[in-house]
Amino acid sequence: MNSLDPRVKRLPIPGEPGKIIPKVPLDQFGSFEVFVQPKEGKPFQHEGIVHAPNLELAYVLAKEAFTRRFTCTSLYVTDTRNVFVSPTTDGNVSAYEQIASVPASGKKEPFEIYHLAKRGKQHVHAGTVEAGGPEEAMSVAKQLFNTKVIYNVWAVRKADIRFTHPDELDLWNTLPEKRFRDAADYKGGDKLKEFLEKQRV
Repeated sequence: MNSLDPRVKRLPIPGEPGKIIPKVPLDQFGSFEVFVQPKEGKPFQHEGIVHAPNLELAYVLAKEAFTRRFTCTSLYVTDTRNVFVSPTTDGNVSAYEQIASVPASGKKEPFEIYHLAKRGKQHVHAGTVEAGGPEEAMSVAKQLFNTKVIYNVWAVRKADIRFTHPDELDLWNTLPEKRFRDAADYKGGDKLKEFLEKQRV
């Protein structure tokens, strides 16, 4: 895809995972994709990116950038180079129509599959598949999840993801109490109404 948008250019060439030219050491930090679970039981969704020198610091920066101002239950991050990307389609053409069927291999490992179901929205987790590689993961996902028009599909090897560990889940326990960070908590409309009523007296 020929685009000047750095959010697009950071991704691998469709169908060619890892084909991002490495940066010169210490020239620029790498980019990492951030996925957030907004509520318990809800699917993870792609929230944005952070730039960091390594995966662990990317996790810390992602927490600070994407979960300080709203309630969530978990997040995870992965290096952008580990995202296998399908072609992006237009109109009523599903990306799965452009994904080739791949013969099953012997050794399997889990891959997380993400769908872009609406333009302008984020990729949302569709499920986990077992496959011998990213191409096969896309092929398996085509068999399992090809039930409606999807404009783009991502596959990420589970081993390449830095998940939130169970003993880290309490990181977000205090968020609901921090309503002072939320502009809506100041009830500006109510205060304005009260002020105008006093002016009429």
